[in-house]
Formats: sequence, C-alpha cells, structure tokens
Amino acid sequence: METILITSTGSVATDITIKSMKRMGYRIIGCNIYAKEWVVESCEMDGFYQIPPVTKDLEYLEAIKRICITENINYVFPMIDYEIDFLSKNREWFKEHNVILCISPKESLDIIRNKKVLQDFVKENCPLTNTIPTKLLKDIEILEWDFPVVCKPYSGRSSQGLKYIYNQQEWDDFVKNVDKNSYIVEPFIDGPIVVVEVVRQPKPNKVVAVTRREIISTPHGCSITVVVYQDKELERATKILAEKLNVIGDVNFEYILAPNGKYYLVECNPRFSAGCEFACMAGYDCVENHIKCFKGKMIEDFHFKHNMIISRKYEEYITAVDCDVPYFNTIK
Repeated sequence: METILITSTGSVATDITIKSMKRMGYRIIGCNIYAKEWVVESCEMDGFYQIPPVTKDLEYLEAIKRICITENINYVFPMIDYEIDFLSKNREWFKEHNVILCISPKESLDIIRNKKVLQDFVKENCPLTNTIPTKLLKDIEILEWDFPVVCKPYSGRSSQGLKYIYNQQEWDDFVKNVDKNSYIVEPFIDGPIVVVEVVRQPKPNKVVAVTRREIISTPHGCSITVVVYQDKELERATKILAEKLNVIGDVNFEYILAPNGKYYLVECNPRFSAGCEFACMAGYDCVENHIKCFKGKMIEDFHFKHNMIISRKYEEYITAVDCDVPYFNTIK
C-alpha cells in the first residue's frame, strides 16, 4: 500500500482529497500546525503529526523529512501556496529519497507565483487569454488608471493583503505605508470570479478543464455556491495556457467575467482549489487524476452533461471529550 502525506490538513480541499485517496486505497498521513483534535480532517487519517509552520523554514523542513522517513511516504500533496513555494526549493532531498512532490516544475511555479511575471508571460505567449494591465508599485510615478484600483502582494494567496483604493487620499496613504517592492497595482474590473479547474499530464500531452462561476463566496475567496457550466472557448484558451506554462497535475485558473462578456485572467493557483470538490461533484475526480499525472498513468476525459448549481455547508464534529485546552488568544 502506497502512502501519501497531505500537508495543511485544515485547508478546504483536504476533505475531498481524503475521500478520493481512501477510495483508491492509499494510506494517508497528515500534518498541521494545530493539534489533531482542532481540525476534523486530521482525525480522519491513518496518522497525524503536529509540525511547525512553514515560516519556520528549517524546523518545518526537518519535520517533513522525519515524517517521510518514519512513515515511508511515497507522495506529498502540499495544500497551500507557501508550502509549495518552499518545498519546490528543496526538491533534491525528496528526489534522493524517492518521495514524489506532486507539484508543477520549478520553472512553472516561478512564473505562476509572481502575478506580474504571470501577466507578462501570458500577454506574450497566450493571445487567446485576456490579461489585466499590471505594474509593480515601485515602478509607478503617476497612476494611469481611474479609481478604484486593485493593490495586492505579487506572491500573495487567498486575498491576503488585497486592497481596493477608491480615491487619491487612500492612494497617497497606501503608498506611504506599504512595501512598494512587494505590491502590484491593477485597474479594477467588475464582475464575478470564474474558476477553470485544470488537470494536465505532459506525456502524452492531455489537458482537462472544468469551469465554474462563483455565486456566493467568502471575503477570502472560498466559494460557497457555484454554477458549473461549459464555455468551450474559455476552456480551449485555458488548456493552451496550461500547456505553455507546463503545469503538471491539478491547478486552477481564476478569471473575472467582465460586463463586456470577456474573461480576464487574475491568477493561477498551482494546487487543489478550495472548490476542487465542485469539479469532482460535476463528474471529474481531480484528485484521482492529479496523482495519475505523477504516476505516468493516463488521465480520464471529462464528459460535460449539463449545467448545475452546487452549494456547500458547514458541519460540526466532536473530535475529543474530557480534555483540557490551555488558555490562549484566539487563533486566526
């Protein structure tokens, strides 16, 4: 039986990842910065480890290495962007120990994880995809767009650090108080978010795309209700984009659907999206096909049947009884 390590077990996509991997017969080990009993998904695995956060890079890496050796890990599924960034820089150890990091190549991630570089790459290489004009804050002397404008860290995630600037006073205050080297600025485009979940295998080259539009989402971009539909033109453009970027496995591309009917690329997330299960419920198991990409197996086709609205709910679980929890400030 092969063993998979799932990191950051509290991420939204963990539940469907566990379901798919258990159905396929894998042994599942998880890790998280929180105690096992604090995260439901951590209690549903074959083994669990509480580890330091990825910001403590050396301690985090040593913890991951120990888990891989102790549990005879075959595959690692990093579930959040910062872990992907860090583990991508430490690929050699995993290769030496026959542990497969199920992420895209470093060259691909270097483009994807820098929003300015990504927009420039797409503009040059993917004419079917509409890009959003993007500038580094440090390069702006005079703002050329009307308010509002969008400011965000070039390597951010989950809308962290995202700012909407509505007037000159807000702009002046923002520029004075932020690290200009870490932010990009874009014109504001109104419209709902559309996500194209993609699974790509390079040999033989095959790309599958599933499209959904957000109807309700949290302030941090986690979809609550979506409509799954088909847009062949968008999916064709996204497949070309995935090929040009040379992504491997499951990634997702976010677009804004503007009032003029055009899709504008916002970003690419090189991992399971928070709404990965929506694609699975629509008929395509992204998790199963993701691991096939790293095992050299042919991924399945997606046969679109009909539009559907899919909504999620929260559910409560008792994870421990007769236990003591020390006093602490609320963990956010």
